[in-house]
Amino acid sequence: MSVGADLQFNNLAEANHPYTVDDDLLNEAEVNGNWTPQEKALHEARLKAKAKRRLRKSSSRNSTSESFSESGELSGSDPHSPKGKVNASDRKSRTGKGRGLPKKGGAGGKGVWGAAGMVYEDEEPDMRDPNYDESAQVIYATVVPEVDEKELEKMVNPIVQEYFEHGDTKEVQMLLKGLNLGQHKYEFSSLAVSLSLEGKASHRELTSRLLSDLSGKMLSQSEMARAFDKILKELPDLILDTPEAPQMLGQFIARAIADHVLPMSFLDCYKGKVDCDHARVALDRAEVLLNMKREMVRLDNVWGVGGGLRPVKHLVKEMNLLLKEYLISGDVSEAEHCLRDLEVPHFHHELVYEAVVMVLESKGDTASHMMIKLLQSFWKTGLITVDQMNRGFQRVYDELPEINLDVPHAHSIMETFVDLCYQESVITKQLRDACPARGRKRFVSEGDGGAIKN
Repeated sequence: MSVGADLQFNNLAEANHPYTVDDDLLNEAEVNGNWTPQEKALHEARLKAKAKRRLRKSSSRNSTSESFSESGELSGSDPHSPKGKVNASDRKSRTGKGRGLPKKGGAGGKGVWGAAGMVYEDEEPDMRDPNYDESAQVIYATVVPEVDEKELEKMVNPIVQEYFEHGDTKEVQMLLKGLNLGQHKYEFSSLAVSLSLEGKASHRELTSRLLSDLSGKMLSQSEMARAFDKILKELPDLILDTPEAPQMLGQFIARAIADHVLPMSFLDCYKGKVDCDHARVALDRAEVLLNMKREMVRLDNVWGVGGGLRPVKHLVKEMNLLLKEYLISGDVSEAEHCLRDLEVPHFHHELVYEAVVMVLESKGDTASHMMIKLLQSFWKTGLITVDQMNRGFQRVYDELPEINLDVPHAHSIMETFVDLCYQESVITKQLRDACPARGRKRFVSEGDGGAIKN
């Protein structure tokens, strides 16, 4: 075999099996000086190929690690780092390319969520996927059965009664969304109005607000009109429990039209078509209110200002009028009814104060006995609490010196009245003992020079 053929064969063997040649034999031949020029060239070519392989292998592991030059010498190695060791925590590219930044811009590698702010879309299941489960793609929805007309009233009444306590319209909307009222949805409005007719003025005000909030969100104007049409037909039955139902319903209709809960043409649909006298009274009442309040956007005061929202001067005036009417009529039940309608239990001490002051300013014992009877009734029924009774009397005690300027015998009248109230169990012993006492001015003939007796 010629030398050229031999060199070609060795290069092919080196490419296919780089480690089949025995380097020790070559080294021995070099020591003995028996190398031919062709063998020496072959040996240098092998060294260069081997250095290139080491360079590619080291650069793929760590771009900053040591590498070999073409001459086989180490280049770029760190004298303080162990030879050939790769830093596992190094996030830089090991290919020798790039700008030296972390891989994936810091988004992480396998098994992590990716870069911050990255949004992943839901992947559609592939039917050709071996793990595709057709049964898992079925979506089950909870179906609420439609409420029966017979059960509607039982389910709606607790919702409305609780609303009268908390006054939160959003909670009512949430509860109604959980019910499948279906075609009977409009009946919720009629039931709420019917319940408020049997309640207080504040309940009717809350019902008007509820209808206004539900309009357009859960109930349309046509459904509201259907609900009021049903109430108009039920008026003969409603007046058995609430004689004022026609007038109240008229106020409801006027307020609903002003709040755009009912269409403006609601009253026009009934002209000349109403045979029931009670329904006619309700519609006439609504028309009168709308004509009187035409300049107003809303009939906000159609039910009056409820409870503690009323001005203090107005409440004081109402209680004064209540006591004066009682002194004329002597009807305790009517006075109790009027006090409950005011809905201000936190302000009942004003009634006690005004009643005691009227006794001090009155002439004779009639007013005193009537006021004791009234306070005793309020005390027994629990309408006026201990705290309110004590506050009312204590206010009179504190202002007694000023009252005495207009009523000279105020101290003696007060002492007598307090003793009578204690005997009738209207006030406690502690409240009776707290009554300020003022001695009678002695005459000079009595020997003490007109001094005030303590």
